[in-house]
Amino acid sequence: MAALSAAACAPTRAPNGPGSPASPSDVPAASWADRSLSAEKRADLLVASLTLEEKLTLVTGYFGVQKEWNEYQLAEARPQSAGVVRGVPRVGFPPQWQTDAGSGVATQGEAPPELERTLLPSGILMASTFDPALAERAGAMIGSEARASGFNVMLAGGVNLLRDPGNGRNFEYGGEDPLLAGTMVGALVRGIQSNRIVSTVKHFALNDQETGRRVVDVQIDEAAARASDLLAFQLVIEQGKPASVMCSYNRVNGTYACQNGWLLNQVLKGDWGFPGYVMTDWGAQNDTVKDAIAGLDQETGVRVKGEYQWLDKLQAAIRAEKVPQARLDDMVRRIARALISVGAIDDPVKPGPIDFAAHSLVTQSAAEAGIVLLKNSGVLPLSPTTKRIAVIGGHADVGVLTGGGSAQVYARGGNAVRGLGPAHWPGPQVYAPSSPLAALRQELPSCELSWADGTDVRAAAAAAGAAELAIVFVTQWTAEAMDFSVTLPDAQDALVAAVARANPRTVVVLETGGPVLMPWIDSVAGVVEAWYPGSVGGTAIARVLSGAVNPSGHLPASFPRSVEQLPRPRIVGAEVPKDQPFSVRLSEGAAVGYRWYEARKQAPLFAFGHGLSYTEFAQSELAARVVAEELEVSFRAANRGGRAGKHVALVFVSPRAGGWEAPRRLGAFTKLDLAPGASQLASLRVDPRLLATFDVAKQAWHVAGGDYAVTLAASAADAGQSVTVQLPERWLPAGSGAAARSPR
Repeated sequence: MAALSAAACAPTRAPNGPGSPASPSDVPAASWADRSLSAEKRADLLVASLTLEEKLTLVTGYFGVQKEWNEYQLAEARPQSAGVVRGVPRVGFPPQWQTDAGSGVATQGEAPPELERTLLPSGILMASTFDPALAERAGAMIGSEARASGFNVMLAGGVNLLRDPGNGRNFEYGGEDPLLAGTMVGALVRGIQSNRIVSTVKHFALNDQETGRRVVDVQIDEAAARASDLLAFQLVIEQGKPASVMCSYNRVNGTYACQNGWLLNQVLKGDWGFPGYVMTDWGAQNDTVKDAIAGLDQETGVRVKGEYQWLDKLQAAIRAEKVPQARLDDMVRRIARALISVGAIDDPVKPGPIDFAAHSLVTQSAAEAGIVLLKNSGVLPLSPTTKRIAVIGGHADVGVLTGGGSAQVYARGGNAVRGLGPAHWPGPQVYAPSSPLAALRQELPSCELSWADGTDVRAAAAAAGAAELAIVFVTQWTAEAMDFSVTLPDAQDALVAAVARANPRTVVVLETGGPVLMPWIDSVAGVVEAWYPGSVGGTAIARVLSGAVNPSGHLPASFPRSVEQLPRPRIVGAEVPKDQPFSVRLSEGAAVGYRWYEARKQAPLFAFGHGLSYTEFAQSELAARVVAEELEVSFRAANRGGRAGKHVALVFVSPRAGGWEAPRRLGAFTKLDLAPGASQLASLRVDPRLLATFDVAKQAWHVAGGDYAVTLAASAADAGQSVTVQLPERWLPAGSGAAARSPR
C-alpha cells in the first residue's frame, strides 16, 4: 500500500477549531467568488468559509432518479438523471448535477420526448475513426447538450482496455491499445469540458469485465498495469485534463479500487499530479475511513438510506480522529477547484435550447468516419445499376441498435423496437429510429429493395436468391452489468449462412458492441462493422454501402478466429455464485489484443488497425531519427485511386533485442484526408513511454539503449516497411514522459 498523500497525512485538528486557517465567520462568504483570483486560491477561500456540515454536503452525492427503488426524492435532481450533489446556498455554491454518459445525455429509464437527446456513436466506433479532432468535436456536441439540459458534470469518457471481447461495456470504451484509447478519449474529454462543465474519466481501474464487478479481485503485476490500462488513463488525464476520475467497483490486487491508496494517492494524485477529485462509481463506497484515507473525495449515487458511508459517518470518523479534518478539507478543495477551473461556477448551467439539426450532422459524420469495411470481394460500393437488393434482419427497416445500461441515450423519436428484453435494467434493448432500409432507398432510388425480417430463414434465403445482392443486418446487444458471448445471438449465424448459400453476393452489416466470431466469413462477399452508430446511424450505414462515403474506419480491437485464441476463452466468474468473491489473474499482463496475438505468433480473423477503402493508398519515404532524445518518424502517404479517401497510418515500434511483453507496440498514428492522386508528408513523435518498460524498483520508465525497428503499416497484421534507429538509454519519471531524469 502506498504512503498517504500530504493532505491525507496532515495533522488532525478539530473541525474549524484551533489550527484551522480560518473559521467560517472569519471569511466572507463572497470572497471565494472573486474571479480575479486563481482557482486554487478561490477553492482555499471556499473551504475556509464552510462549516463542517456544509463540507460534508459537498462530498455526498445521491442517485438522481425519483423511482420506487430510490429512497431519496431530491427536488434538486434533474429528472431521470444519474445523480445530484447538493450545493451550499449560504455561500452561493451550486449543486452538482450529474449525467451519464460517453455517447450523450443519458436517462435512467425510458426518456419522455422532452428528455430525448442526440446519440453519438458508441465509444468503440469513435475509436475506430482514429481521428482525435473528430472525437473532440463530438465531445463538444454532447457536452453542449449536457449544459443545455442543466448538467455541470458529465460522467464520460470510459477508457478501460478491451481485454475480453465479451465485456458488456466494451462498446463504451476505446479499444485494446493504450495509445489509441488514451488519445481518443482524451480528445472527447477536451470537447466535453470546452462547454465549461466537468468530464469524469472512468472506471479507474482495471474494470475490464462486468461479471462479478462488485466482488472480483483483478490481479496484475505493477509493471504490466503501468504499460497498459494505467497508461491509457494517464494519457487521457494528460491530454484531456478531466476534472474528475471515477473509481471502479472491483478490487485491484486485493483492495477495492475506491479505497486503494496505491491507485488513488500514489499513482493518480502522486505520480501523475492529478489536481481534480475522485468520485465513486454508483455505490462503490465500502468503508468510511478506508475510502477517505486512501484518496476518495466524493461518494456518489447514494439511493438507500443508511447505506451511505459519509455525511454523519464521516463526521463521526473525523470527530473520533480516525479521518483527519485536513482530508475532508482536501476533498472539498479538489471538488471546488475542479468546478471553478472548468468554468462551471462562473458560468452556471441552466436548461436551454438544443440545435438538434446541427448535432445530427456531427453524429452522422462521426458514424461515417468510424464504420469499418472488413471484407469486400467486389460487391461494394453498391452499383447504382443494381436492380434488386434483398435487405434482411436486424430491424433494419426501423432503426439501429444502441448499447444498454447507464450509458443508454434515447435518440429523438424514442425506441424504434419495443418489447425486446430484458424487462429489468440494464434493459430493454433500444433501437435509435434511423432506418438503414429507408436510407438505402434514398441512396438507390432506381433499385428495388425488398425486406425480410430474418425470423423465417427459408423466406430470407428465398428473398436473397431472387435478388442480385443480399444485405444481412445482424445485431449483438451488449450492456452494463452483463457480459456476453462472442457468438452472435438468436441463431443469426445460421441466418447468414443460409442467405449466403442462396446468394454468394451477400454483404453482412454488423451492429455489435465488440468483436464477434464469424463462422460464415468465407461464404460472404462483404462485411461491414457498424458498431452502434448513433442517432443517424441508418443514414451513415447506407451512405457507406452506396459509396456516397468512402469508408475510413479501422479496427481498435482484434477479432479472434475462435475463443481458444483468447487469454481467457470464457469470462472468469460466470459460474461463481452471486456476490461470492473471486479473482482474475491477468496473465497476459500488458500483452493486450494485437500484442497477445503477436507474442504467440497467432493470426486473428481481423487484426487491430484493419480497415478497407474504396480507393488505394500507398506509403513511402519512411524515416526515423532522434531529435533532442525524442523519436520522430516521417513518411509520405499517397492516394493512388480514383476516389477521395482518408488514410490511417500506423507506426509500430520494437526493440531489436526484444525484452517487451510482445514483439511490437503502436507508437503513433495519424489520419490523412487525400484527394485522388494527392500525397502528403507526415511527421509523428513517439511518446517515450511507448518505448519503455516500467521499473518497479526505481518507480520510473526505462528506455533501453540500442537498435529499434520502426515499422509503417496498415494494421497489426501488415509487415509494412521498416527502418532501424538507435535510441540512447533513458529514464523518465513515473508521472510524465516529457522530461528524462535518472531515478534516485
